[in-house]
Amino acid sequence: MEAALFDLDGTLINTERRSLAMWRMLLENHGIEPHEALVRRFMGRRGRDILPEIMPGADALALVEEVMSYADHPGLPDIVPVPGAADLVRQVTEKGSPLALVTSAHRAWALERLAEIGVGELVRTIVSGEDVAVGKPDPSGYLMAASLIGVEPARCVAFEDSLAGIEAAQAAGMTCVAVATTHAPEELAHADLVVPDMSGIEWPLTELDLV
Repeated sequence: MEAALFDLDGTLINTERRSLAMWRMLLENHGIEPHEALVRRFMGRRGRDILPEIMPGADALALVEEVMSYADHPGLPDIVPVPGAADLVRQVTEKGSPLALVTSAHRAWALERLAEIGVGELVRTIVSGEDVAVGKPDPSGYLMAASLIGVEPARCVAFEDSLAGIEAAQAAGMTCVAVATTHAPEELAHADLVVPDMSGIEWPLTELDLV
């Protein structure tokens, strides 16, 4: 494995509980019952891709702006790093391996969060939700990242927490390590490797690590 590609939310930082709380607020404010199965559809995907399915005819981009306006709402869960995530990014950099971030989030959000966990200067290649025509589970974000860093997809390892992200990485032809921060491990069993968090992962991964 020559390169590491990282998702952001749920993989490098624990933000999913906060994000889902904000989506619940949006749905409630528009008279939609935010039951668990509905809210979980947002996990790992761009809001503008999901909202037309839930609220046909609504202005998806305006709704995304609305949900972002809830970011300072009191009582939202804190944003905290995933254990071992920053250390793994540093390992990849120290070994001289290419790396990239592939996220459904906006680039500004990604830059702020990377800086918060101390790896902002290490992650030079970012493919955000704004950079692709179709978001995860479509593989285009991962394929774009592989092209930008000059590594064949088959030689890339993607680290993901969501079902949409795993599907995107595997559709791109990459090995996928699933991080069980937002889903039960058994839900992620179709990934090449499932880990509870990033602690203890040694880079580079070998085929033995994935058996």
